Amino acid sequence: MTAVADQNWSAISTELGEHGHALTAPLLDPTQCAEITSYFEDDRRFRSTVEMARHRFGSGRYRYFTHDLPPLIAELRQAFYPRLLPIARDWAGKLSRPAPWPDTLDEWVARCHAAGQSRSAQILLRYGPGDWNALHRDLFGDMVFPLQVVVGLSTEYTGGEFLLVEQRARAQSRGYASTIPQGHGLIFTTRDRPVPSARGWSAAPMRHGVSVLRSGVRHTLGLVFHEAS
Repeated sequence: MTAVADQNWSAISTELGEHGHALTAPLLDPTQCAEITSYFEDDRRFRSTVEMARHRFGSGRYRYFTHDLPPLIAELRQAFYPRLLPIARDWAGKLSRPAPWPDTLDEWVARCHAAGQSRSAQILLRYGPGDWNALHRDLFGDMVFPLQVVVGLSTEYTGGEFLLVEQRARAQSRGYASTIPQGHGLIFTTRDRPVPSARGWSAAPMRHGVSVLRSGVRHTLGLVFHEAS
Protein backbone atom coordinates (compact mmCIF):
# COMPACT_ATOMS: atom_id res chain seq x y z
CA MET A 1 0.00 0.00 0.00
CA THR A 2 1.61 3.22 -1.18
CA ALA A 3 0.02 5.33 1.56
CA VAL A 4 2.04 3.39 4.14
CA ALA A 5 5.24 3.34 2.10
CA ASP A 6 5.02 7.09 1.48
CA GLN A 7 5.02 8.04 5.17
CA ASN A 8 8.02 9.90 6.59
CA TRP A 9 9.42 6.86 8.35
CA SER A 10 12.52 8.62 9.64
CA ALA A 11 10.36 11.17 11.46
CA ILE A 12 7.97 8.47 12.70
CA SER A 13 10.85 6.43 14.10
CA THR A 14 12.21 9.47 15.92
CA GLU A 15 8.80 10.35 17.34
CA LEU A 16 8.21 6.79 18.51
CA GLY A 17 11.58 6.74 20.21
CA GLU A 18 10.97 10.02 22.02
CA HIS A 19 7.32 9.61 22.99
CA GLY A 20 6.21 6.02 22.34
CA HIS A 21 3.68 7.08 19.71
CA ALA A 22 3.53 8.87 16.35
CA LEU A 23 0.70 10.15 14.17
CA THR A 24 0.83 9.30 10.47
CA ALA A 25 -0.24 11.31 7.47
CA PRO A 26 -3.50 10.10 5.83
CA LEU A 27 -3.69 6.38 5.12
CA LEU A 28 -7.33 6.06 4.03
CA ASP A 29 -9.75 8.36 2.25
CA PRO A 30 -13.30 9.03 3.57
CA THR A 31 -14.81 6.38 1.29
CA GLN A 32 -12.43 3.73 2.60
CA CYS A 33 -13.13 4.80 6.19
CA ALA A 34 -16.88 4.47 5.55
CA GLU A 35 -16.34 1.02 4.03
CA ILE A 36 -14.48 -0.26 7.09
CA THR A 37 -17.01 1.34 9.46
CA SER A 38 -19.84 -0.48 7.65
CA TYR A 39 -18.29 -3.84 8.54
CA PHE A 40 -19.29 -3.35 12.18
CA GLU A 41 -22.85 -4.52 11.42
CA ASP A 42 -21.78 -7.61 9.45
CA ASP A 43 -21.67 -10.48 11.95
CA ARG A 44 -20.01 -12.81 9.47
CA ARG A 45 -16.78 -10.83 9.59
CA PHE A 46 -16.15 -11.26 13.33
CA ARG A 47 -15.15 -14.10 15.62
CA SER A 48 -16.30 -12.42 18.84
CA THR A 49 -17.85 -9.25 20.26
CA VAL A 50 -16.98 -7.63 23.59
CA GLU A 51 -19.33 -5.40 25.58
CA MET A 52 -16.75 -3.44 27.53
CA ALA A 53 -18.91 -2.50 30.54
CA ARG A 54 -19.70 -6.15 31.20
CA HIS A 55 -16.00 -6.88 31.72
CA ARG A 56 -15.26 -3.55 33.44
CA PHE A 57 -12.97 -2.56 30.57
CA GLY A 58 -14.74 0.78 30.24
CA SER A 59 -17.84 1.34 28.13
CA GLY A 60 -18.39 0.72 24.45
CA ARG A 61 -18.25 -2.23 22.10
CA TYR A 62 -15.55 -3.85 20.02
CA ARG A 63 -15.41 -6.79 17.65
CA TYR A 64 -12.52 -9.08 16.69
CA PHE A 65 -12.29 -9.91 13.00
CA THR A 66 -11.91 -13.49 11.81
CA HIS A 67 -8.72 -14.42 9.97
CA ASP A 68 -10.61 -13.77 6.72
CA LEU A 69 -9.81 -10.05 6.85
CA PRO A 70 -11.32 -7.63 4.34
CA PRO A 71 -8.68 -6.96 1.66
CA LEU A 72 -8.18 -3.31 2.63
CA ILE A 73 -7.42 -4.22 6.25
CA ALA A 74 -5.18 -7.14 5.31
CA GLU A 75 -3.27 -4.87 2.92
CA LEU A 76 -2.78 -2.22 5.61
CA ARG A 77 -1.44 -4.77 8.08
CA GLN A 78 0.92 -6.33 5.55
CA ALA A 79 2.21 -2.90 4.52
CA PHE A 80 2.92 -1.74 8.06
CA TYR A 81 4.83 -4.80 9.29
CA PRO A 82 8.09 -4.37 7.30
CA ARG A 83 8.14 -0.64 8.12
CA LEU A 84 7.75 -1.24 11.85
CA LEU A 85 10.11 -4.22 11.96
CA PRO A 86 13.40 -2.23 11.97
CA ILE A 87 12.08 -0.08 14.82
CA ALA A 88 11.04 -3.18 16.78
CA ARG A 89 14.48 -4.75 16.29
CA ASP A 90 16.25 -1.53 17.28
CA TRP A 91 14.20 -1.29 20.50
CA ALA A 92 14.92 -4.92 21.32
CA GLY A 93 18.64 -4.32 20.88
CA LYS A 94 18.58 -1.30 23.17
CA LEU A 95 16.76 -3.28 25.85
CA SER A 96 18.90 -6.41 25.41
CA ARG A 97 15.83 -8.46 24.54
CA PRO A 98 15.34 -11.20 21.96
CA ALA A 99 14.07 -10.04 18.58
CA PRO A 100 12.08 -13.07 17.39
CA TRP A 101 10.33 -11.33 14.50
CA PRO A 102 11.12 -12.73 11.04
CA ASP A 103 11.22 -10.67 7.87
CA THR A 104 7.61 -11.30 6.86
CA LEU A 105 4.32 -10.99 8.69
CA ASP A 106 3.16 -14.40 7.47
CA GLU A 107 6.17 -16.08 9.07
CA TRP A 108 5.58 -14.24 12.33
CA VAL A 109 1.89 -15.15 12.40
CA ALA A 110 2.84 -18.80 11.81
CA ARG A 111 5.16 -18.65 14.84
CA CYS A 112 2.35 -17.18 16.94
CA HIS A 113 0.06 -20.02 15.91
CA ALA A 114 2.71 -22.62 16.69
CA ALA A 115 3.02 -21.10 20.19
CA GLY A 116 -0.72 -21.39 20.81
CA GLN A 117 -1.72 -17.83 19.90
CA SER A 118 -3.96 -18.62 16.95
CA ARG A 119 -6.89 -16.16 17.03
CA SER A 120 -7.11 -12.94 15.06
CA ALA A 121 -6.49 -9.79 17.12
CA GLN A 122 -7.60 -7.25 14.50
CA ILE A 123 -10.31 -5.15 16.04
CA LEU A 124 -13.07 -2.70 15.12
CA LEU A 125 -14.25 -0.45 17.95
CA ARG A 126 -17.35 1.69 18.45
CA TYR A 127 -17.87 4.31 21.17
CA GLY A 128 -21.00 6.37 21.80
CA PRO A 129 -21.65 9.25 24.21
CA GLY A 130 -20.30 8.41 27.67
CA ASP A 131 -18.18 5.50 26.43
CA TRP A 132 -14.48 5.14 27.24
CA ASN A 133 -11.67 2.60 27.35
CA ALA A 134 -9.67 1.82 30.49
CA LEU A 135 -5.89 1.95 30.36
CA HIS A 136 -4.53 -1.42 29.26
CA ARG A 137 -2.05 -3.30 27.08
CA ASP A 138 -2.93 -5.68 24.25
CA LEU A 139 -0.80 -8.60 25.43
CA PHE A 140 -2.25 -12.00 24.58
CA GLY A 141 0.64 -14.32 25.38
CA ASP A 142 4.40 -14.61 25.16
CA MET A 143 4.48 -13.76 21.45
CA VAL A 144 4.34 -9.96 21.30
CA PHE A 145 5.11 -7.45 18.59
CA PRO A 146 6.09 -4.18 20.32
CA LEU A 147 4.17 -1.75 18.10
CA GLN A 148 0.58 -1.49 16.91
CA VAL A 149 -1.62 0.94 14.99
CA VAL A 150 -5.04 2.50 15.53
CA VAL A 151 -6.72 4.16 12.54
CA GLY A 152 -9.36 6.87 12.95
CA LEU A 153 -12.51 6.25 10.90
CA SER A 154 -14.92 8.95 12.15
CA THR A 155 -15.26 12.73 12.20
CA GLU A 156 -18.51 13.67 13.94
CA TYR A 157 -17.69 13.27 17.63
CA THR A 158 -16.19 15.17 20.56
CA GLY A 159 -14.01 13.82 23.34
CA GLY A 160 -12.72 10.31 22.81
CA GLU A 161 -9.06 11.25 22.78
CA PHE A 162 -6.55 8.43 22.54
CA LEU A 163 -4.63 8.24 25.83
CA LEU A 164 -1.15 6.95 26.62
CA VAL A 165 0.31 6.91 30.12
CA GLU A 166 4.02 6.31 30.64
CA GLN A 167 5.33 5.02 33.96
CA ARG A 168 8.61 6.77 34.75
CA ALA A 169 11.27 5.45 37.09
CA ARG A 170 11.25 7.20 40.47
CA ALA A 171 8.90 9.90 39.11
CA GLN A 172 5.23 10.63 38.50
CA SER A 173 3.63 9.04 35.44
CA ARG A 174 3.36 11.11 32.27
CA GLY A 175 0.28 11.21 30.05
CA TYR A 176 -0.36 11.96 26.38
CA ALA A 177 -3.73 12.69 24.73
CA SER A 178 -4.10 12.55 20.93
CA THR A 179 -6.95 13.18 18.54
CA ILE A 180 -6.76 10.86 15.54
CA PRO A 181 -8.14 12.53 12.38
CA GLN A 182 -10.22 10.46 10.01
CA GLY A 183 -8.02 8.27 7.84
CA HIS A 184 -4.86 8.86 9.87
CA GLY A 185 -3.10 6.23 11.97
CA LEU A 186 -1.51 6.46 15.38
CA ILE A 187 1.41 4.08 15.84
CA PHE A 188 2.14 3.33 19.49
CA THR A 189 4.00 0.96 21.75
CA THR A 190 2.28 -2.25 22.77
CA ARG A 191 3.87 -2.37 26.23
CA ASP A 192 6.92 -0.10 26.72
CA ARG A 193 9.60 1.96 25.01
CA PRO A 194 13.37 2.24 25.55
CA VAL A 195 14.51 5.33 27.45
CA PRO A 196 18.08 6.43 28.24
CA SER A 197 19.22 5.60 31.76
CA ALA A 198 22.38 5.67 33.85
CA ARG A 199 23.04 2.08 32.76
CA GLY A 200 22.34 2.62 29.08
CA TRP A 201 18.69 1.91 28.31
CA SER A 202 15.71 0.88 30.40
CA ALA A 203 12.09 0.07 29.59
CA ALA A 204 9.38 2.65 30.33
CA PRO A 205 6.05 0.80 30.65
CA MET A 206 3.13 2.39 28.80
CA ARG A 207 -0.61 1.72 28.74
CA HIS A 208 -3.26 3.07 26.38
CA GLY A 209 -6.96 3.85 26.52
CA VAL A 210 -9.62 6.31 25.33
CA SER A 211 -11.09 9.29 27.17
CA VAL A 212 -14.85 9.70 27.66
CA LEU A 213 -16.74 10.43 24.44
CA ARG A 214 -18.89 13.52 24.89
CA SER A 215 -20.98 13.37 21.71
CA GLY A 216 -21.31 11.52 18.44
CA VAL A 217 -20.02 8.07 17.50
CA ARG A 218 -16.34 7.15 17.24
CA HIS A 219 -15.16 4.17 15.16
CA THR A 220 -11.54 3.05 15.02
CA LEU A 221 -9.65 0.16 13.48
CA GLY A 222 -6.97 -1.56 15.56
CA LEU A 223 -4.09 -3.33 13.81
CA VAL A 224 -2.16 -5.71 16.07
CA PHE A 225 0.80 -7.66 14.70
CA HIS A 226 0.66 -10.66 17.01
CA GLU A 227 -2.19 -13.11 17.43
CA ALA A 228 -4.46 -13.69 20.41
CA SER A 229 -4.52 -16.84 22.55
